[in-house]
Amino acid sequence: MRERIIYEDNHYIAVNKHCGELVQPDPTGEPALVDALKAYIAQRDAKPGRVFLEAAHRIDRPVSGVVLLAKTSKGLSRINELFRQNRLTKTYWAVVQQMPPQPEGLLEHYLRRDTRKNRTVAADKPLADAKLAQLRYRLVGSTQRYHLLEVELITGRHHQIRCQLAKIGCPIKGDLKYGAPRSNPGGGISLHSRSLSFEHPVAHTPVTIVAQPPADDALWAEFCRMEM
Repeated sequence: MRERIIYEDNHYIAVNKHCGELVQPDPTGEPALVDALKAYIAQRDAKPGRVFLEAAHRIDRPVSGVVLLAKTSKGLSRINELFRQNRLTKTYWAVVQQMPPQPEGLLEHYLRRDTRKNRTVAADKPLADAKLAQLRYRLVGSTQRYHLLEVELITGRHHQIRCQLAKIGCPIKGDLKYGAPRSNPGGGISLHSRSLSFEHPVAHTPVTIVAQPPADDALWAEFCRMEM
């Protein structure tokens, strides 16, 4: 766990989540990142009692990258307020097979969640029970078969990036739920929470947390070389 910690101070800790890893426990009873990190902190810091640790946000199970957690109740309430007010910059990397219609742009759709299918549907016009979703994207680089998009989330909706990119004909590599032709080895998708930037709500200093994509993926490694 130690090598996966990419930021830590008195109030917060950030970890580079693996594809397929749960952030918080769910009814399946499978191991979750929060529990593993609590156990690690208890052992590392020789804490005799309960370790306070709460996820400040979530990313989907098949997605990798930055997850921020609060180590204090004060830190949790203040970071929750930043998320509520959308005062953080959330950047993702997405690998797609189809070139987007423009090299960069703003996507606006109305998203409606289907809880029965755990899926979100995008529409170009307002629908009943649908919420406005916005993101910006830009083309970073291309290989012979795939393209890397950098995405900045403006809103935070269920499956937003996955759904909106699929809506413009660019499903994320490995994302069968939203139209990818085949799965990735291991069942993850090629969507990575690359960075999270905000003003520290307790210390009032700028914070930028960056997570490297999965190291064992040759395609991610190729795109990382393009960024260097």
